Amino acid sequence: MQLKLGLGDIVEGKVTGIKPFGAFVAVDEEHQGLVHISEIAHQYVKDINNFLKVGDTVKVKVLKIDEASGKISLSIRAAEPEQEKESHTNQSAAVKDNEKRGFNTLEEKLKDWLKESRKS
Repeated sequence: MQLKLGLGDIVEGKVTGIKPFGAFVAVDEEHQGLVHISEIAHQYVKDINNFLKVGDTVKVKVLKIDEASGKISLSIRAAEPEQEKESHTNQSAAVKDNEKRGFNTLEEKLKDWLKESRKS
């Protein structure tokens, strides 16, 4: 069966297997691809099993197709760009909030602690 996917396509697939390095997702009757652990979610993923289980239906974006080997690289997080944008916006807002509150970085705190320890 000929693969009917192109780079950048977003399709629904079914999780067929989970390994420590990623999840295998069937994109049609005969083809499956790998979602690397770094492409599972917008946040840090330590254990894929906390995010996916075999049989789950997920939306994936086609990142790469290697015609010679037949390998397909997929991404769940790239299939949800709004969430990524929202995440960055929230992070920027959090940084600005911390700056408004006079948030000190660890480096600044360390300098203060060193000054205090020298006084003692």
